[in-house]
Order: sequence, then C-alpha cells, then structure tokens
Amino acid sequence: MKVVLLAGGYGTRISEESHLKPKPMIEIDGMPILWHIMKYFSYYGHNDFIICCGYKGYVIKEYFADYYLHRCDVTFDFTQNNKMIVHSNASEPWKVTLVDTGLNTMTGGRIKRIQKYVGNEPFLMTYGDGLCDLDVNQLIDFHNKGGKIATLTSVQPEGRFGVIKTDVDGVITEFAEKRKEDGGWINGGYFVLEPAIFDYLEGDKTVFEREPLEALAAQKELTAYKYRGFWQCMDTMRDKKYLEDLINEGKAPWIKW
Repeated sequence: MKVVLLAGGYGTRISEESHLKPKPMIEIDGMPILWHIMKYFSYYGHNDFIICCGYKGYVIKEYFADYYLHRCDVTFDFTQNNKMIVHSNASEPWKVTLVDTGLNTMTGGRIKRIQKYVGNEPFLMTYGDGLCDLDVNQLIDFHNKGGKIATLTSVQPEGRFGVIKTDVDGVITEFAEKRKEDGGWINGGYFVLEPAIFDYLEGDKTVFEREPLEALAAQKELTAYKYRGFWQCMDTMRDKKYLEDLINEGKAPWIKW
C-alpha cells in the first residue's frame, strides 16, 4: 500500500530549526524525523512513498538525491577522473516520489495534488512530524472491516501539566500528574483512505481536517481506530529533546528495525 506523507508546511512552532529546513527534515539522533517515519512504515512492509513537498521542498529532494552520500562510506579519487567509490550498500527498499504541492497549499489541497500518483487504490497517509508504535497492518485490517471511506488513528496525548486537587473549601490536598486517560481523544494523524476521499477535496484551499473530515463524519464514512500505545508529535524543541532522550535511553518505541 502506498504511503502519502505531508511534508510541505512551514513548521512555525519549531522555528528555531525550520527557518533553515522543512520541519520533517529536522533531525533526531542525527536522522530526519521523516526518515524515522519511513523506516517505521518500511518495517511493516510499506515501501512506496509519495512525499508532498512545499516549504523548502528542495531540501528533501536533495537529501534523497544524495542518499548514498548520507548513508555510505565513499572514496572520491581525484587521480582517476574524479571517480567515486561507494564502499557499502546502505540503500533502502524504497520507491520515493517527491511532488511539489505548492508553497501555501493546505493539507487537503496537497493530498488532491498527488491523486494521479496514488491511482484508484486505498492508501496510507500521515504527517511528517509524528511518531508512534502502532501496528500499521492492524490499522489496515480495522479499516477494511469497517468498510468506510476513511479511518483515522485517535490517540490520547500525555498530559503536559500537573493537576491540583482540592477539598470542598478550596484547600489543596494533592498535586498529581495528569493521566492520558483524563484527556480526550484527538486525531493522531495516521490514516487509511479509500480513493473516494479525492471527491471530498476541492482544491488548494481545502483543509483536510475540516470540511472533508466533517463531511465524512456526517455521512458516517469516518471511523476512529483508538490507539492507547506510544504516540508523539514534534511541534517544539521540547518535543524534539524528548524524542532524542528516548533514543539515547534505548526506549524509543517506534524503532523496531
């Protein structure tokens, strides 16, 4: 199944790095988060990627154009007509299609623009800034059994702030961490979509998370796969540090390869 990755946004909430590169190319443990997402899908046997580029999309294109240089030991022999020798094969079993979907195109518009590359078949879709450890193939099975146009993965994010408990007189009795179970379910960004989804996408100004999903919900054509495992987006430098700390501690749940 093809995997569509949205990688064209500005990433303004992590501008410390996104002013130099697209947000999906921000590195954690020396590799772009986009690479981590692709390795995760590849682990489950999904190796055909369509990347929706926009802001500084040339950075993503140059990265894959020079993938051998990034991943292999090489020798440049200038005494033999500038010969380049690759000493190891670190290629991936990937087919990567990079599509310029516009600088200011909204999420739904980006998906609409890659319709011809998807064809008339179901596909996976996610954003270029979120990691999780769910079994993608179980998500696909859930989608197929539901028989709907779209399935989204819903998650409960970790509580960022602690909570205060008081008695009836307002006297503080306890400080406690907010549990995931105390919050609501949100869109976790991992989708399975039928080709009929393109009928709900009008053009570049279409925000996928608004009218299309709202229309699908109203028509009972949208299901939620409730996932209680690990999920984390990288919106801020704080999030980036958290993900890197997990890797350094050997506790990164999404790293299965």
